[in-house]
Amino acid sequence: MLLGLLIEAAMGWPAKLHARISHPVVWIGALISLCERTVNDGTTSTRRAMGSATIVVTLAASIGLAAFVASLLPGGWIGTLLTGLLAWPFIAARSLHEHVAAVALPQEAGDLTCARKAVSMIVGRTPETLDNEAINRAALESLAENASDGVVAPIFWGVIFGLPGIVGYKALNTADSMIGHRTERFEDFGWAAARLDDLANLIPARLTALLIALATGRFARVVSTIRRDARKHRSPNAGWPETAMAAGLGVRLSGPRFYDGLPTDDPFLNADAPDPLPADLTLGLRLYRRTMIIFAASLVAMSLLFG
Repeated sequence: MLLGLLIEAAMGWPAKLHARISHPVVWIGALISLCERTVNDGTTSTRRAMGSATIVVTLAASIGLAAFVASLLPGGWIGTLLTGLLAWPFIAARSLHEHVAAVALPQEAGDLTCARKAVSMIVGRTPETLDNEAINRAALESLAENASDGVVAPIFWGVIFGLPGIVGYKALNTADSMIGHRTERFEDFGWAAARLDDLANLIPARLTALLIALATGRFARVVSTIRRDARKHRSPNAGWPETAMAAGLGVRLSGPRFYDGLPTDDPFLNADAPDPLPADLTLGLRLYRRTMIIFAASLVAMSLLFG
């Protein structure tokens, strides 16, 4: 898993490779989309049953293929290297940094239109409703939440269950991002995906919050804010890394926003602090890099202790 993280941090997912073979997560998404188009119909109970069946099919196909491939790999360093290469596409440390940096650059240049377009690539909010402060909050929230969902959580499950663990987690997380929405179309069909994703992220989200707190250098203060505010978030998991990011930077995050043109009344995290400025996006990316370094160091330590 450490090798997979290092490869992705160094290379991301090259455009030429994407153009040639697309991406394994896209393949998983295609299976989910096919199932959804085929069976998402009927009564509430039928939609829930078909959505649950979609998750079973997706996980069985993903984990089964990963387990088969893993069974073919040799032992020793060659097997370790090959496993790292196969884990690489399921980690998003560099791509997350690039997406948030793509918001930070136009924000610092005062280009609101480009900033809205860039942030719409990483959050589901109505971009036309976002002012400068809302864009900054959205980018930092995505950075914090996806540090868990895109990096810590897949590696966490990969450390425990190997290649089937990281692939299975990514399949579940992809399903949640595609069908786990509270909309008329997906409220019932995506019910199982959303609940299972919440369960899979229970430990990684809290681990990510602790890693961010360590990276701030103000561990006790940040943890105190996490304990006070993390559970205010609508998600049982996202509030943990987001509160850590907010407290670490001394800004407030979350708060009211628009989805599909409809307002929400979400509370602020670290509410007494000011809204983030464009410069805070750069500081947030710096904090994220330190967090990833601490996470990688912890994987090295675990490898030395238990490898």
